[in-house]
Amino acid sequence: MVSTYPARNRSAWILAQRPTGGRLSDPWAPHGIFLEKERLDSGAVVDSGVVLLTNKECPWRCLMCDLWKGTTKGKVPSGAIPRQVSLACRNWEAMGVAPSQVKLYNSGSFFDPAAIPREDYAGIAAELGFAANVVVESHPRLVGAQAARLRDLLTGGLEVAMGLETAHEKVLGLLNKGFDLAQFALASSRLRRERISIRAFLLVNPPFLPPGEALDWVVKSADFAFSCGATAVSLIPTRAGNGAMERLLESGEFVPPNLADLEVAQSRAIALGRGRVFADIWDLKQFSRCEHCLEERVERLQCVNLTQQDLPLISCRSCGGT
Repeated sequence: MVSTYPARNRSAWILAQRPTGGRLSDPWAPHGIFLEKERLDSGAVVDSGVVLLTNKECPWRCLMCDLWKGTTKGKVPSGAIPRQVSLACRNWEAMGVAPSQVKLYNSGSFFDPAAIPREDYAGIAAELGFAANVVVESHPRLVGAQAARLRDLLTGGLEVAMGLETAHEKVLGLLNKGFDLAQFALASSRLRRERISIRAFLLVNPPFLPPGEALDWVVKSADFAFSCGATAVSLIPTRAGNGAMERLLESGEFVPPNLADLEVAQSRAIALGRGRVFADIWDLKQFSRCEHCLEERVERLQCVNLTQQDLPLISCRSCGGT
C-alpha cells in the first residue's frame, strides 16, 4: 500500500487523524493514582507510587502518542498540581503506605511551564518529603536549570525519564519527536552533571523499522541509553489507538509487537548487563495470541522486572509461546 504519512507538516497530519473526545475537565484531581513494586538501582524492591497528573497537552505531536486523551484544553491554574499530588499522598496514607519512590507522570514534560507551573515546584516538593526518590518525565529539549531547581527542593533524589523511543536516527525523526540522538545525549549529560538520575522509555516495534530488525534495534537503543548514563530503561510495546497508528497499520508501515517480542527484547537488553530493564506490563492482553498462558507470562515479566534475572520462558501447548 502507498504511505499516507507526509514528508512535511507531520504534526498537522497527526492531529487530523485523532478521534474526537478524550479531554479531561477537572484540573484539581489526578486522573490516575497507583501503587506498584519497583527495583531500585540499589537492588532494593520498594513500593513505588504513580500519579498521572492532569495538565495541559505536550507541545510536541509524537506520532505514536495517545497521552493527549488525559490532558486539559488549557493551562491548569497555579496550585492545582500540588493539590493533585496531595490527593495522591492522602490516598496512600489511607492505605497505610508511604512509598519510597513516587513517579509524577504528566502526559508530557514536567519542565514545560505550560504544563507544570514553576511556582508550584515548592508545593509539590513539600508534599513529597517522605519519598527517597522522585521520578518526573521530560522532553530532552526542556532539560535545563529547572531540573536542578526541583532537585534542590526535594528531600530525596530526582530521576528524569525521557522518551528516547529508538536509537535508529531515521526512525526517530519519523516519529516526530522533535529531537535527535545528539540532543538526547546532551540532555543526559546535563542531568549527570547535576547528579540527577536518568531512565529512558524505548518502543518495542516502532513503525518504519525494516522487517526483522525491530528486536535488534531495541537492544541497540538500550545500549545507547545506558551509554548516555541511564540507569534504567522501560520497554513499551508500541500500541495503536490514536488514529495515526491505524493509518500506518493500513499502509503496512507499522507491525504491532506480540508478547514474545517484549519477552525477547527484555531478555536481550538485560544480557547487556548495563542497567535495569523493565518491561511495561500494562494492558498486555492486546499483544497476546493465547488466553491460556497470558497470566503466567505477565507474572514472569513482572518477576524479571523485580529481580532483573532472566527466567525461562513459559511453555504453552496451545500457542507454543507466541
